[in-house]
Amino acid sequence: MTKQKVDDGSYTGAQIQVLEGLDPVRKRPGMYIGSTGYEGLHHLIKEIADNSIDEAIAGYATKVSVTILDDGGVRVEDNGRGIPIDKHPKTGKSTLETVLTILHAGGKFGGGGYKVSSGLHGVGSSVVNALSTHFFAEVVKDGELYKIEFERGVTKGELQKLGKTKRPQGTSITFYPDGTIFKESIEFDYKWVVNYLRHQAYLTKGIYVLVRDERTKQREAFYFEGGIQSYVKQLNIGKDVISDNIFYVERQVEDSMVEVAVQYNDTFVETVKPFANNVLTPDGGTHLVGFRSALTRVINEYARKSGLLKEKEDNLTGDDIREGLTAIILVKLPDPQFEGQTKNKLGNPEVRRYVEQVMNEYFSYYLEENPSVAKGIVGKALLAARARKAARAARDNVIRKGALDGLSLPGKLSDCSSKDPSESELYIVEGDSAGGSAKSGRDSRTQAILPLRGKVLNVERARLDRMLNNNEIVSLIKAMGVGISDQFDISGLRYHRIIIMTDADVDGSHISTLLLTFLFRYMQEVIDGGYVYLAKPPLFLLRQGTKKHYAYSDEERDDILAQLIAERKARGTVIDETADLNKQAGITLLQRYKGLGEMDAEQLWDTTMNPENRVLIQVKVEDAERSDAIFTKLMGDQVDLRKAFIQSRAKSLSIEDLDV
Repeated sequence: MTKQKVDDGSYTGAQIQVLEGLDPVRKRPGMYIGSTGYEGLHHLIKEIADNSIDEAIAGYATKVSVTILDDGGVRVEDNGRGIPIDKHPKTGKSTLETVLTILHAGGKFGGGGYKVSSGLHGVGSSVVNALSTHFFAEVVKDGELYKIEFERGVTKGELQKLGKTKRPQGTSITFYPDGTIFKESIEFDYKWVVNYLRHQAYLTKGIYVLVRDERTKQREAFYFEGGIQSYVKQLNIGKDVISDNIFYVERQVEDSMVEVAVQYNDTFVETVKPFANNVLTPDGGTHLVGFRSALTRVINEYARKSGLLKEKEDNLTGDDIREGLTAIILVKLPDPQFEGQTKNKLGNPEVRRYVEQVMNEYFSYYLEENPSVAKGIVGKALLAARARKAARAARDNVIRKGALDGLSLPGKLSDCSSKDPSESELYIVEGDSAGGSAKSGRDSRTQAILPLRGKVLNVERARLDRMLNNNEIVSLIKAMGVGISDQFDISGLRYHRIIIMTDADVDGSHISTLLLTFLFRYMQEVIDGGYVYLAKPPLFLLRQGTKKHYAYSDEERDDILAQLIAERKARGTVIDETADLNKQAGITLLQRYKGLGEMDAEQLWDTTMNPENRVLIQVKVEDAERSDAIFTKLMGDQVDLRKAFIQSRAKSLSIEDLDV
């Protein structure tokens, strides 16, 4: 990585500019951190850690650590220059206090403290300070330790000089989130922290990152000398790649840095992650537009020049070219223009030109110098183009038959009478027997039933043309109302709860996994919107006279039996611990359900469909990369990976392991 140092490495109060005050933060925290729920809470860590990462990007820090404390706080430390502690020329306070109490006071607004940055000292740090019950900042400079404390953004005493220390130079921030702001929870998720810091280690090659959790004594460390090349390699684990030779370029254009890594695999999906100053921009932006434009142009030009694309053939489309693509785009620029404080999209227009310029030149060189790789990439794109045309023909054929036009619903669908998606539910049910019970027992006003016959197609190894020849997939697309591929439109979703209801056995879990694979690969917006659920039917019926008890696991069954025995003991009944506990608990019938089809309509309603009693598991993508890896292992064609995954989890594996 090219070090982005300032000319002389100086970092003083004169470089800190003050723009406005801090008062609005506690009144409208969502404006600054996105929400006051789970994401907003963890955004606090991101804001502080980003500042430490910026020291590493600038070439001044080599180590960053984040510790979740056992008393509910978080400590972020780095061995960078340390936030300045000298008197600020404008505020008259220490610079450390200034950047932690005044919004938009920081070293990243043109004062020379940083050329590029992901965090914003004054914005991020002061926001976290305002939203914390307690906030402590410690700085080591020239062997001296300094400390200042705050409560809900208010300074508690002046900056203290605590004397000589052997601690390395740098900054340590400790904060405790305010429960009156984050009412949902103030408990940090270790997995989120690990995931975030792992990404930062990939994006800042050569930095050592340490994550610790004092609550559980867990710890993980990351160091990637290869940077984003290591990242691409990680994303492609378990996939057959066209070549081990990863395209990589890092070039400075004017005052910005462009870094790109590209490798193709044999899957049918695109995995491209764009970053600006180490911040993931999930909605893309100008850097992604420039990358895609250049990639399409360069590959088409090479295909024409090499004769792989015939004169009469149409150019390959961007979708054709990006099938099986894994890429990381990282741009570093002095004045990033993000959309909002949560930074989902990059808006700098000049960045498109920068990325296009670098890709046009260096990816062209790469293809010329690696003809076998280039041939593999173009060949895959040509296959994708033929499949796209076949898919269009299949889709047109299906549309002519009325299967995707939204005018006629699947014949097997028992729809609900409500047309309000917010109250409507679609139960995807395994088999006609369970489908019949579900139809009879449902609330027909809000609950629709779609029975599936057999196992749906494994779309992990199937393109769209093959999918549209599968009756079960077409019925599902049609029932949901969102379309598929370039016709996908989430606004057409007819049900805001898509509930997968299968038997609680291996076959049921397999069907659930097949459906989740389809939704994850082709309709992830439906999952991201929180619309997908797994129904959890009971395993046991315990009948005690006229009373019925349902148990959803072996442990729950045993707990119910123990409770019933305890109640009988309390009434004076003598219990023989060596005898049949079922009878002594007063159980006249203990039935284990082998499948949903064994339940009558009333039982299915009582246990699995009645909103007052049912247990639903909402499907969420907490870590898209881990989810992608799991689906690749379980549903791909590499048997050894799948075998190792199952063997390592043989004692505990369940469908919930896929609910990630």
